[in-house]
Amino acid sequence: MTSLDGLDGKVAVITGGARGQGRSHALTLAGAGAKIVVCDIAAPIDEVQYALATSDDLEETIQLVKEAGGEIAGMQADVRSSADMRAVADLAVSQFGRIDILLANAGIHDHAESTIEIEDDAWQTMLDVNLTGAWKACKAVVPAMIEGGRGGSIVITSSVDGLGVSPSWGHYGAAKHGLQGLKDTLAFELADYNIRVNTVNPTGVNSPMAAGLSKVLPHVVRKWKHNDRTNLLDVMMLEPQDISDAVLWLVSDAAKYVTGIDLPIDAGYLTKH
Repeated sequence: MTSLDGLDGKVAVITGGARGQGRSHALTLAGAGAKIVVCDIAAPIDEVQYALATSDDLEETIQLVKEAGGEIAGMQADVRSSADMRAVADLAVSQFGRIDILLANAGIHDHAESTIEIEDDAWQTMLDVNLTGAWKACKAVVPAMIEGGRGGSIVITSSVDGLGVSPSWGHYGAAKHGLQGLKDTLAFELADYNIRVNTVNPTGVNSPMAAGLSKVLPHVVRKWKHNDRTNLLDVMMLEPQDISDAVLWLVSDAAKYVTGIDLPIDAGYLTKH
């Protein structure tokens, strides 16, 4: 039997790691033996209506991993900046000598009454962070993976909204659908280097993002009479650890022949819809 704990000696880069799913991923992979490099913008973005992570949140993630006995380095970085993403990759290589895993996890959410009512700046920011940001993270990290000659694993955080309909936040859905295409193309192109590329596609997750959106989303969700956002299984939202467990499997040798897939951790949401 292949162990899911066999990440000793491997180095994982995690974007959006200051809190929520990113923090959970950092703790989970560190617990499995990986060295962690975490980054986050840790600052407000004008078009985002809820509070984003802070530098204190990022420092807390770093301290939590250290307290758990893990090795970690971190920095503030914006996935919209190619220079920032190169700096993160450089930090990983200079600190730990290699990169084996990338979790392109950074993302934002938003809503509007309808897709045609989304403001231009809000649309562009959503795509810049959620789609282009994942691409820039991959672009920065993949050369180090290839140079290492050991293969690697990339997990991109998408959503059930990357595989289905997303009324009231069409820009979010468009960005997440785009991630599915990015994943497929990278999986094809990087297979010769034994670099695997997959997405996780969660339903709602109990995170600071969800808490920040909860004050405004019920109204827009109820606007559409066929828009039932509940899951098939009897759970309203998943916990970040539920997603981390799936990520751990994808980056482990237990999934060494798994590439190009979308993995719903959705409590049956997509089956129901």
